[in-house]
Amino acid sequence: MISEKMKPLVNNNSAIRAMFEEGKRLAAKYGAENVYDFSLGNPNVPAPAEVNQAIIDLVKEEDPVFLHGYMSNAGYEDVRRTVAESLNKRFGTHFHENNILMTVGAASGLNVILKTLLNPGDEVLTFAPYFVEYGNYVRNYDGILEVVSPNTATFQPNLAEFEKKITSRTKAVIINTPNNPTGVVYSAETLTAMADILRRKQEELGTDIAIISDEPYRELAYDGVEVPYVTKFYDNTVICYSYSKSLSLPGERIGYLVIPDEFKDSEEVFNAAVIANRVNGCVNAPSLMQRVIMRCIDCKVNLEAYDRNRNLLYNGLMECGYSCIKPQGAFYMFVKSPEPDEKAFCARCKEENILVVPGSSFACPGYVRISYCVSYDQIARSLPGFKRVAESYGLCGK
Repeated sequence: MISEKMKPLVNNNSAIRAMFEEGKRLAAKYGAENVYDFSLGNPNVPAPAEVNQAIIDLVKEEDPVFLHGYMSNAGYEDVRRTVAESLNKRFGTHFHENNILMTVGAASGLNVILKTLLNPGDEVLTFAPYFVEYGNYVRNYDGILEVVSPNTATFQPNLAEFEKKITSRTKAVIINTPNNPTGVVYSAETLTAMADILRRKQEELGTDIAIISDEPYRELAYDGVEVPYVTKFYDNTVICYSYSKSLSLPGERIGYLVIPDEFKDSEEVFNAAVIANRVNGCVNAPSLMQRVIMRCIDCKVNLEAYDRNRNLLYNGLMECGYSCIKPQGAFYMFVKSPEPDEKAFCARCKEENILVVPGSSFACPGYVRISYCVSYDQIARSLPGFKRVAESYGLCGK
């Protein structure tokens, strides 16, 4: 009965979600305190207190018909204006409300802009390792995802291969910085070089190519690392943002797109994206959460908690002999497997009730992703298990 398009999705359900379900099974068997689930990027740091207070105040103060009602498919005008003004203040941009489209989180935003831009057969480039759903989102609109192989020395994009892979069918490039799963932040030098390549290719091929910058982890950067604002490097850039991580609101599904005036045919693209938001079935972003964002535009999540987790896990793994680039942002570590088959390494970790995600889920085999948005105590309790795994591979003492 199900469609042919759905069959491969059903048969190859997300390894991350499967690992999450396995964690629940093991917790029921051994007790939650004895299972160390590092599979899912589900923030364990609570939302700022101002968010909960804003919800309470809005319910008390606002007309419920207005508060829970429809608005423009692009979102409330005053909310969009507030977002634009905040970005202008932070990044020296000059956005206005008609550059901002409120979305049902980043996933919906990506689908909206891909539906807006893609014709069947158009190609979208992305850099491995990448968030697995990008391929599904592109295929939703009969596009083709082309993957640039990973630069495992630094996990900055492999720009030499990138340039070779751009064709007359290339319509967009999806980038993700800070990156899931590596935690790497794309440098200004990387973005400058990428933009130069795209400008050359646009002129050579007589086409327009968009950068779609997926930025749910923008606010999660450590050690004073700057996350460059991509619209400053390349005109045909769309920003896809979510408050899921920056305010610990993953279940509320609230975010936005930025379509700058500099983007080719920006007004037409914006209007088409508004319609895509409607016909995709989203209609509009959640009304209550839009009003909350307007009141909490300057709030921040407790970054220190994630940083503390990062340092504990990184230092603990390094002491055991594992190999990993220290993440600059997000809340993931991408650790080199001590054997070529990282799925076998995942199975060995599971013997210690440690759940990590194979790098092949991100088009980068030979590595595993460890999500450290868990309790500090869980990380501390897991380290002896990680050490036993390391010892079984002869890592400790190397």
